[in-house]
Amino acid sequence: MTNNQNRIYVIMGVSGSGKSAVAAAAARQLSAGFLDGDFLHPRSNILKMAAGEPLNDDDRAPWLAALNDAAFAMQRTHGVSIIVCSALKKHYRDRLRAGNGNLSFIYLHGDFPVIEARLAARNGHFFKPQMLVTQFAALEQPGIDESDVMAIDINQPLAGVIADTVQHIQSFLPQDVCA
Repeated sequence: MTNNQNRIYVIMGVSGSGKSAVAAAAARQLSAGFLDGDFLHPRSNILKMAAGEPLNDDDRAPWLAALNDAAFAMQRTHGVSIIVCSALKKHYRDRLRAGNGNLSFIYLHGDFPVIEARLAARNGHFFKPQMLVTQFAALEQPGIDESDVMAIDINQPLAGVIADTVQHIQSFLPQDVCA
């Protein structure tokens, strides 16, 4: 069942695109429900990643199912909910959409050099350039067949990305909520 009043937004993109920072700030501004999808990884995935092993699609399947369930629950209890999830492949996005008619994506889109520079500039963050190469290799750019994906250019200051994200979400809210 779809509730036309409540919406779920998945903030997606490669590592370093600003998903967590944008989602947290937008959730605060909008008093929205917020979930960092990484918190729903099963223990086996966490241990595998901690050992430096990449996850495969089989590893991600229970995680995506948990995110799908969380999205379903959040849309029943929050007017607006924001979930952080890289959602790099189309079939990951399709899995999140299943049964969640009010779910859409905000794709933080940026070119490799922009994101590489941001990752390299992070204080206290160990940056492995190969990780970003792997992320871009896995990324299946949303196409025209995914009309529920809004791309936001991250080649601007973080405040601009947040403002564009909030503006996009507000464009779907009833006018009395935005006032």
